[in-house]
Amino acid sequence: MKSVRDPIVDLFAQASTCPRLAVLLVLVLAVAAQAGQSSQQLRIAAFGSVVEIVVRSAPQAQVEAAARIIDREFQAMHRRWHAWEPGPLVEVNQAIARGERTIAVPDDIAALIAESRQLYQASEGLFNPAIGGLLELWGFQSSVMPEGPLPSKAQIRRWLEQSPSMTDLRLTGNVLVSRNPAVQLDFGAYAKGVAVDRAIDILREHGIGHALVNAGGDVRVIGDAGGRVWQIGVRHPEGNRGSILGTIQAADGEAVFTSGNYERFRSDGERRYTHILDPRTGWPVERVTSVTVVGPRGSSADAAATALVVAGVDDWPRIARRMGIDKVLLVDDAGRVWMTPRMAERVSFRRPPDAVELRTPGLSR
Repeated sequence: MKSVRDPIVDLFAQASTCPRLAVLLVLVLAVAAQAGQSSQQLRIAAFGSVVEIVVRSAPQAQVEAAARIIDREFQAMHRRWHAWEPGPLVEVNQAIARGERTIAVPDDIAALIAESRQLYQASEGLFNPAIGGLLELWGFQSSVMPEGPLPSKAQIRRWLEQSPSMTDLRLTGNVLVSRNPAVQLDFGAYAKGVAVDRAIDILREHGIGHALVNAGGDVRVIGDAGGRVWQIGVRHPEGNRGSILGTIQAADGEAVFTSGNYERFRSDGERRYTHILDPRTGWPVERVTSVTVVGPRGSSADAAATALVVAGVDDWPRIARRMGIDKVLLVDDAGRVWMTPRMAERVSFRRPPDAVELRTPGLSR
């Protein structure tokens, strides 16, 4: 028997407990301490991290059936949507690069393209899954920390001149047409949100009404945590892996997603370059350390968190409003916290930040 410390959920400590390539599905019966109700905890290795599922007040057989389907679908998503290992997405990218006039795409990838194109437009191009070539140029299309020389200014300039974007693509049913061979799709800033949404759908289809899905720190919940709202812990971007900035209340159906510069980066010995790239400049973003958003779905929250990091300290409120996000918490490189009034109603800090500024979505500086 293992006690569950919910409703506060540590979102990131789990990632170090599971080998990267292992596929684990461990069912642990637990007791929800705050309500005395039975809870079950599952862990699956997928998308390069540990996916944790906590289910409350549901028969074990239903939980096990849902977990098998989630595990199977997550492994398939990882293989099919991988941007540089052989699979359907790589085949689509190769066809685009060859300049093929029409490209047949599978249903799942067509759905990714269709929704991400809408999110691209809402974010004014700051969320841009067409920049796989730029990510490769910087060495971030790799499962290991990038090494070697940084891309030259000339290489980045050539990429900018090609200006690949989601508007270069036209999708009719399952037929894709690209007008720009430089488009290389990489859904790394979005696919995890889609997967979390699918896991929630599967849980609901199996009659499960109270659960949390945590994919390496990105979370969506349904129901409640034993008569109380879920409390989602957010990592302190300047702290150790186990350091918590605070907790955010998440209501039924909501997603809490974070994008930050502290997990994946490269260094030239003097400066750290984050994997979050600005498609307008071709360079890693600066000044913003992390952005956490609360939204109605994982897919849109995932994309919005990335777009707001790119938008930066000055413009994030305007982009948040365009994307329909009213709960945002941003930490800049000086440690200052910026957030919306709606987020301020949800967050409890472990230690009061040195400086906090409230900004209303739509009102940029």
